Amino acid sequence: MGWLLGIIVNAIVLMVVAGYFESFYLSSAVAAFIASIILSVLNFIVKPILVILTLPVTIITLGLFMFVINAITLMLTAALMGDAFVIDGFGMAILAAVIISILNMLIQTFIIDPIRKK
Repeated sequence: MGWLLGIIVNAIVLMVVAGYFESFYLSSAVAAFIASIILSVLNFIVKPILVILTLPVTIITLGLFMFVINAITLMLTAALMGDAFVIDGFGMAILAAVIISILNMLIQTFIIDPIRKK
């Protein structure tokens, strides 16, 4: 149940980011849901490999390189989605990764965790 909730939250956050930036495009809510599923799978499979390969850089940058890794997974998701999900440039991917991380943290802290505690 937690995985499905995470996918739904990610889909909503992706739509919010797409609504504010022209260079971050999602064709529909269904595309956002599919992109969220693909992103979750990539985060499960590819992200740990990238983290291990870039561990020295991540340590030197005090964890800030994780945003680059998140941007890479976003770009991979966009590449797999084709025209339904487009990110114009790596800079936009990094900005989106930062915003998505912040929004996910806020939603988790102020909405999901209080509901689970009840």
